[in-house]
Amino acid sequence: MFHIVLTGITVLILLLNTTAQSKKVRISTNLGDMTFMLYDDTPKHRNAFLDLAQEGYYNETLFYRVIQDFLIQGGSKSSKDAPPGKRIGYGDPDHTVDDEILPHYFHKKGALCAPRQPDEVNPWQQSDISQFYVVKGRVHSSGELDTLEMAVNRPIRNKIVNKYLNDEVRAQLQELREEKKVKEFREIADRVRQQIETEYNMQTGVLEFSEEQREAYTTIGGYPDLDGQYTIFGECISGFETIDKIAALKTDENNRPFTDVKITVTVLNE
Repeated sequence: MFHIVLTGITVLILLLNTTAQSKKVRISTNLGDMTFMLYDDTPKHRNAFLDLAQEGYYNETLFYRVIQDFLIQGGSKSSKDAPPGKRIGYGDPDHTVDDEILPHYFHKKGALCAPRQPDEVNPWQQSDISQFYVVKGRVHSSGELDTLEMAVNRPIRNKIVNKYLNDEVRAQLQELREEKKVKEFREIADRVRQQIETEYNMQTGVLEFSEEQREAYTTIGGYPDLDGQYTIFGECISGFETIDKIAALKTDENNRPFTDVKITVTVLNE
């Protein structure tokens, strides 16, 4: 009896160790291989992806949507044995996962991500793990990142400024300025400025690239426009040249490569 209990514990430990080690996958294609590390803090996506990979779900599917300087997308079962010119890439409602969009992951080159349906038909932003995309993107300058921040943040700030620095307050400040009442002018101006900054700092939609994001986007590249909209559940750790080869393929009007790129996903126990 004592031996049986120990055996059961041993089996359980082995299973746990196998799960802990099964966090890397190799995506093989006729243009080369890519190895990806899956993130521990996106467990729903990681586990669902591993389950489908172990079933062989993604095998023989295609990278059916390829856009240079953007992404390569594949895995859809509708792409298996799809004849040339056929429009493919439909999602599978049986393989949706609740979003795990985390702010510390972003769309740098090699990011492994889950697509999803648009918000109007998918307000909960559930991912479609029956397929996936890998970011290709491009290298951005610091100035481009500054411009992206301003494009997002300026409308937010302007709305708040107009809320607190309205016509009535502007007229009051103008009157104090004309009367040279410096103390009163500064009291009101300081109060309004504080109100604006307090509300602005509470906004969730403000865009501010971290040092890590800026480093990645200005060196290896990526696609920052997608940040915060899709779940990123892994990243490429080898095989970046394969991403480049696939992204450079000539495509038809539906962004499907004229040369089929077949996929095999292997779970690595390292």
